[in-house]
Amino acid sequence: MSDYFVHESSFVDELCEIGAGTRIWHFCHLMSGAKIGERCSFGQNCVVSSGVVIGSNVKVQNNVSIYEGTVIEDDVFLGPSCVLTNVTNPRSQVLRRSLYEKTLLKRGCSIGANATVVCGIGIGRYAFVAAGAVVAKDVPDYALMVGVPARQKGWMSRHGHLLTAPDASGIMTCPESGLRYQLQGQMLRCLDLDEEAPLPTELAVGKEFYDNFKAGA
Repeated sequence: MSDYFVHESSFVDELCEIGAGTRIWHFCHLMSGAKIGERCSFGQNCVVSSGVVIGSNVKVQNNVSIYEGTVIEDDVFLGPSCVLTNVTNPRSQVLRRSLYEKTLLKRGCSIGANATVVCGIGIGRYAFVAAGAVVAKDVPDYALMVGVPARQKGWMSRHGHLLTAPDASGIMTCPESGLRYQLQGQMLRCLDLDEEAPLPTELAVGKEFYDNFKAGA
């Protein structure tokens, strides 16, 4: 008996690697050679191509296709119907299967519903790509990206809140978690947790709606 769940309507080809606790729901197809970590979740109608590497605790919502050339680190969120690509200049008449471009989604980043990530770029740790955005360039850690083409609007905390009102030392505080962030050069860093460390148990469950924090800002 496997230590992961696959709905009876889905297909998992031979030679896939799937970690314990992963759940694959209706009408999905995982192709041979895909590697998927532990405790992942795939919603309805998802495709994972050969050669794709996915870390642990990755949440993939409905109608997402993850093509060869994509590497997804731990704790990434892919919103409904977001789009990932693997060839910059596709042509039906020109075979480019040996030229798939790498797209790297780093730990903890979120890709919003219907957003598009053009191949050959990297999305930084804990970056937040808003719904409907089109991203064609590398994205820094913790950056909030909005629009078409996507541009940085600000910085987001690990809990998904816009960081504002820096104090005299340039420190910004997440309204939900209380974790502190500060620009170090051109990069934002969390002062209270290593970016590679998991959230403490007491901070890993949301308890208030997003709008409650906006109202108190």
